[in-house]
Amino acid sequence: MNDIVLLEAGRRKAGQRYRRYYERYLWSGGFLALLFGWSMVDLGISARLFIEGIPHFLVLLAEMFPPNWQALTGGKVLWSILETLSMAFLGTFLGAIISFVLGILAAGNVTPSRAVREAARTLMAVERAVPTLVIILLLLVVVGLGPFGGMLALAIGSVGMLGKLFAEAIENVDPKPLESLESAGATKMQIIRYSVLPQVVPSFIANALYQFDINLRAALFLGVVGGGGVGFNLHMAMSLFRYADALAITVVILVMILLAEKTADYLRRKIIGQEVLQ
Repeated sequence: MNDIVLLEAGRRKAGQRYRRYYERYLWSGGFLALLFGWSMVDLGISARLFIEGIPHFLVLLAEMFPPNWQALTGGKVLWSILETLSMAFLGTFLGAIISFVLGILAAGNVTPSRAVREAARTLMAVERAVPTLVIILLLLVVVGLGPFGGMLALAIGSVGMLGKLFAEAIENVDPKPLESLESAGATKMQIIRYSVLPQVVPSFIANALYQFDINLRAALFLGVVGGGGVGFNLHMAMSLFRYADALAITVVILVMILLAEKTADYLRRKIIGQEVLQ
């Protein structure tokens, strides 16, 4: 008799467990399936169109080869490479400085005023919500076409994410040095200088270098919409159907990105230390 009661209780618990499982995952799974199907239909995704486009892609590749290295002579493309690197560097540098200030204002352990913290966090959240393309289009009205507007767009676009990362790094520091300086009567600037900065500088440098990698790629895109740099040269070569020139410029862009990434990795290891990165 006891065995029958235990068996029925086990079946009842198993049924409740499976019911909870289906209630938890069936609705969410069904919603994801509907969203996936609707997205496929709305975007007009078709395997047939993709397969039919492969011959056109092969024709494009045939027109690209061999690359026209003569397009790199005269120094125009190389100057555009330097322009792109300058945009990414200055945009990251300026954005990091602004982010550092906003990160301090948004950190709860160094900024006692809640109104100031919320204002800084709201400003960074708004910036993260605005795409870089919208920023560059607005800046084109202010400063016009060229690398200056592109650099400003990269700087503004770096503030939201870097500021958030900086604020989180500041809030996660060891509180004991801060409390010791506060008890000794140190000012807020002295606390930041002698307690906060020594703990967060490695994180600041690492995040700034990662942001430089991101901005370097973004600078290429900004050139297409009038931000200057080598992205504009690539856009013009494709627009004029000079595909061999476009391939030569693309190779140079790939080399530039790889060298910049390796340099950033080396600086991270040299300045921060391999043990910190691990």
